[in-house]
Amino acid sequence: MGVELIGLHWVYVLFVALIVGFMIARKDTTIVCIAGVFVLALMATGSLSHSVIGVFSSFIYAIKELLGTILVISIIVGMSQVLTKTGINETMITPVARLIRTPALAFWVTGIAMMIISWFFWPSPAVALIGAVLLPVAVRVGLPAIGVAMAMNLFGHGIALSGDYIIQGAPKLTADAAGIPVGDVMSASVPLVIVMGVVTTVTAFLMLRKDLKSGKLAADKPPKGSTVLNDDLPFRIPARHSSLTRGAKRLLAAVILLLFALDVAAMFVLKLQGGDATALIGGTALFILLLVSLLAHRAKGLEKTTGYLVEGFQFGFRVFGPVIPIAAFFYLGDAALTDIFGKVLPQGSTGIVNDLGVALAHSVPLNKAVSAVTLTAVGAITGLDGSGFSGISLAGSIAHLFAAAIGSGIATLTALGQVAAIWVGGGTLIPWALIPAAAICGVDPFDLARRNLKPVLIGLVVTTIVAMFLL
Repeated sequence: MGVELIGLHWVYVLFVALIVGFMIARKDTTIVCIAGVFVLALMATGSLSHSVIGVFSSFIYAIKELLGTILVISIIVGMSQVLTKTGINETMITPVARLIRTPALAFWVTGIAMMIISWFFWPSPAVALIGAVLLPVAVRVGLPAIGVAMAMNLFGHGIALSGDYIIQGAPKLTADAAGIPVGDVMSASVPLVIVMGVVTTVTAFLMLRKDLKSGKLAADKPPKGSTVLNDDLPFRIPARHSSLTRGAKRLLAAVILLLFALDVAAMFVLKLQGGDATALIGGTALFILLLVSLLAHRAKGLEKTTGYLVEGFQFGFRVFGPVIPIAAFFYLGDAALTDIFGKVLPQGSTGIVNDLGVALAHSVPLNKAVSAVTLTAVGAITGLDGSGFSGISLAGSIAHLFAAAIGSGIATLTALGQVAAIWVGGGTLIPWALIPAAAICGVDPFDLARRNLKPVLIGLVVTTIVAMFLL
């Protein structure tokens, strides 16, 4: 029958329910998570002072677990800043603009370019680059700005971010919460990301084309001036300060692409995953940042390098600041409780979540279909805060719980929760998460969210059904 459940187990369940409730109500969960850690610590230690210490220790534990992810994203954003300000980013993407000849090509080329860049640079920095270079070209051939924004959202914040195969920030969070290797989550997510991506983007494109043909959606007027928007952009691209010649920019663009291609090759040849793969990308990005900064700014290169790194770290901690308290709480469901407070669970326990999963298996008739639907719902709920990342630890934790109950499928359930959370909250449905793409395209974020709603919901339904067969 498994380990006997004690007060710690039930308090953990209570706070999970509270966290989910706050997310549904679109309220911040930080205070609830801190309160949960404190109460668990108080029950585990029986000491007020040790409980206060435990709250801080849980944050340290979470930061240690997340530090590699925070660091690599910060460095990549810093690198993206220097590439944007020197014009190298534009040099890298401009050849793609030549492929755009029709509205259909504009949608797919913009989307695929956004997806590829987002794999390496993350979607937030990629939005400014794609918007600046491809938006005016797409509008000129007849694709409305709302269509460009949809393509950037669905391919970047949807497909690229939900898989996150290069930087591996998302799968690390969910894998840690589920207590399985990062590689397992990534492998399990491949068919789900493909199904979700294909269904969503094809549905969005067909709906867009239908509205264009019926006249319900009119093409925008082409922007004035050159192929790169400047003052027409509601979202300002950083001013360029570079002494690099056009030839130097082209050479550096080619070198950067080559270096990242070599990184990807090394991942396959050397079988690098998780922290090792993240470190390889992060180290490469750091050297690119140093090289470009020194070449572009010359005498001021040393100071500028530090400035770019600071900008990157500001972005990294702004994104992951809300994640740390949530992760601190959910890590207590597995190994963190014992690591921080010692042996406080009953003999034979393998962690709060595992114990709850075994108990659930003996009391509730769970099956694969119910588990898949529940994980999609949990993922979608955690995405309602507009982050996408803040709640995927909960998805991983519940996947662990349900897999223990049905006896299999932990990697698939974890990946399903991750895909649902990031598609809803990462920047495709929640209006305040859509602001960067909406602003750079000059469209209303609420209109963009409404346009994305039906394709994303259809994609989630189909992906959930596919997941049932994969469990």
